[in-house]
Amino acid sequence: MAQAPNIFGKQYMLTAGPTPLPPRVSQVMAEPILYHRAPTFVEIYARVLDRLPLVFQTRNEVLCFAATGTGAMESAVANLVVAGDPAVVASCGKFGQRWAELCDAYGAETVHLEFEWGEKVDPARLDEALAGVGRPVRAVFTTQSETSTGVVNDIRALNEVTKAHGSVLGVDAVSGLGAVNLPQDEWGVDVVVAGSQKSLMCPPGLAFASVSDRAMALAAENPGRRYYLDWGRTAQGQKQDPPDSAFTPAVTLFRALDVALDLLFEEGLEAAFARHALLARAARAGIEALGLERFGPDDENANVVTVARLPDEIDGAQVPKLMRDRYGVTIAGGQGHLKGKIARIAHCGYYGAFDIVIALSALEMALRDLGHDAEPGSGAGAAQRVFAEAGEIPAPVSG
Repeated sequence: MAQAPNIFGKQYMLTAGPTPLPPRVSQVMAEPILYHRAPTFVEIYARVLDRLPLVFQTRNEVLCFAATGTGAMESAVANLVVAGDPAVVASCGKFGQRWAELCDAYGAETVHLEFEWGEKVDPARLDEALAGVGRPVRAVFTTQSETSTGVVNDIRALNEVTKAHGSVLGVDAVSGLGAVNLPQDEWGVDVVVAGSQKSLMCPPGLAFASVSDRAMALAAENPGRRYYLDWGRTAQGQKQDPPDSAFTPAVTLFRALDVALDLLFEEGLEAAFARHALLARAARAGIEALGLERFGPDDENANVVTVARLPDEIDGAQVPKLMRDRYGVTIAGGQGHLKGKIARIAHCGYYGAFDIVIALSALEMALRDLGHDAEPGSGAGAAQRVFAEAGEIPAPVSG
């Protein structure tokens, strides 16, 4: 029998961005707005700028823009790409493809090394691609956590290949930052970009670029063709004492980020990585218990999004719709050629054990509604066993 609609309106969101907000983050945004030159805001601004490098695990100045994560990506292309010169993009999903689109928009001779969606970028093939360009390549662009497929690339290995060719690597860590370890300075990654709306537990609207001295010097060699996203202009203001901004900052979002960073550091960065890893293990176990195949390679570091292949015999496009409209649980379906073929459960940011249990329960019920034979409680039960074996029930940071 079909289930009744979700008449009470209770909603759960398990998408990879925007992600749920801790109440303390939501509440601070309801307070009266601050003038961005007033001492009260300047103090908040300085505190955020001081702590952001700890999340990126770097000594770099983390440059901030009022933009989404794509704005941070565009800043990397705008500052590093020279029109008519080669730029290499290594992609394995929709967001990796965005790097290629940005490079094309800025007039690069784009070399796009594309991998099947669900595969990782292969360092050996990147090495071959760079060798085959035939002239120096200033910049290579790739993705840490490809949220369209759940794949997490081996950034350390890709960076070693890039450096061997004398190029700088630009990494999209929009969803992975704060969920999957990427020690920028230890690995020597020149550029890491991110956004506020995923593992950092804030609304969309803040973009970040952590840029090495080497990458800043390359950008300075190629002035012009950018204004708002110019790294040099932004760094000049942020390095003042007290810090200044070249343009009006998103003051309310900075207040939210200030609180979110409090919560992240109360938990501890390593503890946050461990929580995401445990949630991902539970989600993977639940997917398998529902009789579904996981999409993408087996990878203990794929801890941002868990992706399931949907059965061929059902209308897979109906799964996220049923989960949302009938059961009040929002997940993401597939994008592009994967639409209707996969279901994506995110667990990056303000998530705990019972979010995973609820998501798996709703997925199971939607699958059963569509005719898939799943044992009631099997997915949730498998996730609970993972938590029991770990000896802990991970909860989101106390918001």
